Amino acid sequence: MGKIRFNQTLIFTPMLLVLFSLIQCSPKMYNTGKDFAAAGNYQDAIEQFTKQIELKPEFTDAYIARAQAYEKTGNLTEAANDYKRATTFDAKNASNFYNAGRLYFDLKDYNEAITMLSRATTLDKKHVNAYKLKLKSYIELKDYEKALKESDAILALEQNPQNYFWHAYVHEKLGNYNQSETYLRKSLDKSPNALETNIALADVLYKAKKYDQSLESCNKALQIDSKSTEAMWIRSKVYREKIDYTKAIEDLSRIIYFSPDNEDAFYNRGLYNQEYTKYQDAINDFSKVISLNSKNSLAYFNRAKSYEQITQYSNAIADYKTYSLLTDDNSAEAKARMEEADKRLYELNRETVKPAIVFNQSGQSDPTKINVIENATTATFKGQINDQSKIKYAKIDDVEVTFIEGSLNNEFEVTLDVAGKESVSVAVSDIYNNILAANYTLNRTEINPPQIALIAPFASTSGEIYLSTDNRKLYVEGRVSDDNFIKTIMVDDMTASYPVSSKNPEFFATIDIANKTKFVVKAEDIYGNIAEQEFKINREALEISQDNPMGKTWVIFIENSNYETFASLNGPIKDVSMMKAALANYKVHNIIHKKDMTKEQMEKFFSIELRDLVRSNQVNSLLVWYAGHGKYINQIGYWVPIDAKRDDEFTYFNIHTLKAALQSYSQFVTHTLVITDACESGPTFYQAMRSTPQERDCGNWEATKFKSSQVFSSAGYELAVDNSQFTRTFANALSNNPNACLPIENIVSKVTVAVAKSGTQKPQFGKIDGLADEGGTFFFIAKDKQ
Repeated sequence: MGKIRFNQTLIFTPMLLVLFSLIQCSPKMYNTGKDFAAAGNYQDAIEQFTKQIELKPEFTDAYIARAQAYEKTGNLTEAANDYKRATTFDAKNASNFYNAGRLYFDLKDYNEAITMLSRATTLDKKHVNAYKLKLKSYIELKDYEKALKESDAILALEQNPQNYFWHAYVHEKLGNYNQSETYLRKSLDKSPNALETNIALADVLYKAKKYDQSLESCNKALQIDSKSTEAMWIRSKVYREKIDYTKAIEDLSRIIYFSPDNEDAFYNRGLYNQEYTKYQDAINDFSKVISLNSKNSLAYFNRAKSYEQITQYSNAIADYKTYSLLTDDNSAEAKARMEEADKRLYELNRETVKPAIVFNQSGQSDPTKINVIENATTATFKGQINDQSKIKYAKIDDVEVTFIEGSLNNEFEVTLDVAGKESVSVAVSDIYNNILAANYTLNRTEINPPQIALIAPFASTSGEIYLSTDNRKLYVEGRVSDDNFIKTIMVDDMTASYPVSSKNPEFFATIDIANKTKFVVKAEDIYGNIAEQEFKINREALEISQDNPMGKTWVIFIENSNYETFASLNGPIKDVSMMKAALANYKVHNIIHKKDMTKEQMEKFFSIELRDLVRSNQVNSLLVWYAGHGKYINQIGYWVPIDAKRDDEFTYFNIHTLKAALQSYSQFVTHTLVITDACESGPTFYQAMRSTPQERDCGNWEATKFKSSQVFSSAGYELAVDNSQFTRTFANALSNNPNACLPIENIVSKVTVAVAKSGTQKPQFGKIDGLADEGGTFFFIAKDKQ
């Protein structure tokens, strides 16, 4: 029995060991910890998870659970470390690496965060949140090149407004302002009312010196939130760059209204007032800054400068001394200010500055030159002599200068003989014998007046404007061309808006034309050359535009007849004249007739001039008629300019150039119809042919409201003839039409039959390939019969 008992003991002992091991490895403490965590008892949960980890160090879930509990208690360091420990036992779980990186980011341990997040993205290349945190970590480390790579990865996975925003943010930090602008606009395309994005775009455009566009973005941001001080701040800086100090100061004043103790706003408003020569206002602003922060040394420095300007020298001296005591900045900029302060203190106590003469003249940036009108024999010079002391004498070319009585700044006016002279001498001395002696070159200025051209409303060559709406107010837009800068532009009594620092500027103004039959545009350049142009107001076009379902309708005739190397044509002249007569009975708001155009002129007209005219004048329907030579080479159609060379297709006007131009303003035009009465133009324009034209009903609203882009060509590969059956039949169809409207399809049918009988041309009708066409069509709307 004893032996038996011994054997039984040998059998049961291993089983007991196994059972004991199972009890020890049981996740009971882990489960208890989970229960505590579910009940919100996170500290107790942490203790249970810790005991479980002590029993089984490789228990990954216990580390994760404890990390979650630590995070709930705010112990982010231990939470991050537990997630990191979990990655040791489960190195293929991207979530653990991500959570560790997320917490290290919150702890501002950005390098460790990047290490963990990089492991996460290696395991899961689509883990967009890990990429985002890596991006922000690199941004915090100011490592923008690496941040840009992470942003590229994010955009490859997810294109949304926020991701575009951050991509733009990184480009801005790298100084890539154009790229930053591009991605901010992409963000706004998806979320146009995002305030932060609009503000960021305004800031980037400001830094890129695109001030007008920055201004637009600021205004858009303020439409979204009228109290956005960030937008106001950027806009104030833009106005400052545009030398519009009044508006710049107004924006800072609004910021102060919303934030009465904003030290920076008061300080910058002081600088603006100082630059705007409103020195007392500047002093008030700097004084407010000092009341908010008595240690602001720059406020003392700039207030001193303003005190000098209003001759309060004792106050200026006191502020310069305070600045010297307060500043401990060793930067080059601070040292420069300190040197300036020391210099001013010296100068304020002993005046040794020689006088300075300033001639009143516009358009002359060189202080050593004086403008004189070309061929003038005498000239009157006006100006002032600046000096802190009284002037002892002043002479210009030995002529005694007499100061204007009552003037505060030694203002003068003197007339000199300048015949044959290239320069004049100036000698000025103050009572301390500080002497100015200098020679000034006479700069002979041109006498040609500026050239005025209207963009909107369109004016005929005789200066007549046809109004399409009966509005009291008229928006006028145009361009002034001159070799020099423009001083003023007036539209009647209204000062027009224009970029004063640009040559050949565009201008705009809104004037009151009630009971007026004309208005005058007046432009003066910086040298006093004046141009005036009168524009007559014709209201007959009101009748044309009313009750016209096609809207404002324009017709463009391109008539090329007198060729340099091709045979000249008589037909286009007669054809255009015939078509004008036929269209006289239809509601056409404006006809533009271009004759004998070169290639450069055609490209510029369609790409720029016509685009601007269509946009500014809000044209709804556009008919372009070309009469002249054409070519069809290598599956490409061409119109032949008058300066084209034979067998040199580079000198021809490519049909695709016309298409591209039409596409650029198709957003403004509902109906486009191209009539090409050109030889050998080929079928390039009608790649997508319409089937047999169907008659269209004028009462069908879809036909007039839906877009149409159509072409009707008179020739396939035939030679040009001067007697065009195509044009003659087209004009007859218009002239003999008894109905209130005539769709192009009806004309096509008549022209096709007539031309087929002559056997000389093969007219083609179809959609313009590549342009939007919604199934609408072009109607010719007859004028009301009297």
